[in-house]
Amino acid sequence: MLNQRLQQKLLQKLSPQQILLMKLLQVPSAVLDQRIKQEIEENPALEEFGEVEGEDEDSRESDTDDSMDEDSEQSEEEFDLSDYMEDDEIPSYKLNAGNQSRDDEHREIPFSSGISFHDFLTDQLSLRDLDKMQRIIAETLIGNLDDSGYLNRDIRSLVDDLAFTQNIEVSTDEVMDVLRIIQELDPPGVGARSLKECLLLQLRRREEQNPVVQRAIHILDNYFNEFTKKHYDKILKRAKINDAQLKEGVNEILKLNPKPGNSLGETARTNHYVIPDFIIHNNDGELELTLSSRNTPELRLSRTYLDMMAAYAENKKDKKNKEAFLFVKQKIDSARWFMEAIRQRQHTLYVTMKAIMDYQREYFLTGDETQLRPMILKDIAEIVSLDISTISRVANSKYVQTPYGTFLLKSFFSESMHRESGEEVSTREIKKILSDCVESEDKEKPYTDEQLTAMLKEKGYNIARRTIAKYREQLNIPVARLRKELK
Repeated sequence: MLNQRLQQKLLQKLSPQQILLMKLLQVPSAVLDQRIKQEIEENPALEEFGEVEGEDEDSRESDTDDSMDEDSEQSEEEFDLSDYMEDDEIPSYKLNAGNQSRDDEHREIPFSSGISFHDFLTDQLSLRDLDKMQRIIAETLIGNLDDSGYLNRDIRSLVDDLAFTQNIEVSTDEVMDVLRIIQELDPPGVGARSLKECLLLQLRRREEQNPVVQRAIHILDNYFNEFTKKHYDKILKRAKINDAQLKEGVNEILKLNPKPGNSLGETARTNHYVIPDFIIHNNDGELELTLSSRNTPELRLSRTYLDMMAAYAENKKDKKNKEAFLFVKQKIDSARWFMEAIRQRQHTLYVTMKAIMDYQREYFLTGDETQLRPMILKDIAEIVSLDISTISRVANSKYVQTPYGTFLLKSFFSESMHRESGEEVSTREIKKILSDCVESEDKEKPYTDEQLTAMLKEKGYNIARRTIAKYREQLNIPVARLRKELK
């Protein structure tokens, strides 16, 4: 049954401008340039400001070349300047400045090129005597190799793929014959279906008459599980070899590449360029913070669209002129919102990073990680009077360049713990001390988690063993047994 009633609700909605600002805040500098270019392409009322500092647009448009040739009068007769004045776009030569100095910041995007891993293998097939069917099978196998060079698919599934996609009926033996050919290509170990097979393929490429290589092959063939778990005592007992022979075999295995495909990976995947969003300089004990403007070009409203809006505004009574006026006004308003969002983004980034720099002043002056203070998002949010979610967006995917290296901004945030003396310390300081203890240990007898717990308690950090294990895993430090090395 339908009925009518009054209902009162309290709702809070974000405006489109606020949503745009929130999205721009979490964008790093490396991606901001693409976002600005996308906005310029979508909104013709927005354009990049390219004029020289101290020179206004009118003076640039009226600027002419003083060094004209004697044939200028003749050229004026051949070309009518009105043909060019009708164009709304400013000629590109008027936007270029020839008075650049060495202090000017040049925005350059580094790039690299090279042959991909799969193309490298395909090129080697041309040196092999393969018939048409074998070549199709080989290209299919190469296409199914992962970035590390492994074939992680079952041979039977590849046979089915060839039947459905290439209309070729082959047997598993035929596919295996071609796979053995691929395993003979460079880099050694490519086309393996497991780590054990990858290492054995590399060893068998070497001089098999060498007793050390033979011993390494014997260890992998018969005691692979014991080798991966570093149960060297079991290998010594079962293989009936001495410590020196075991060390020689293990060292030979450690020379191998467990991921042969990574040496020739895709350039787009292996090359990662970090563009810092903030730069901190230590000027004789005074910290100076600057925003990296490498990917933040100065924007302006299009003069053409402003003139169009003024022209349409004079005659709004005409329906077509009114529709055109509303369209142009919408584009100009959108451009202004975007420019204001960029300005607010830069301001928010600066005040947030300034608060972090002041909060961690001792670290940025010395570079000593033990000087890092416990800091959470709430601490910075209270200083700059912003929401915690805003601080989180600023810290996410942003990098800061310091005199001691370039770091991810969120790595400076850490929880706090208390020492036995009651002093509040950062968990990152504890991780640093834990890492130093592991680096200084005797690799023949590495410290267990219990021993590490006792060592930290001696230093005044009363931490449980499970907490030590958690920090060790966060630092990618394996357990004591896997850190053990032979003499």
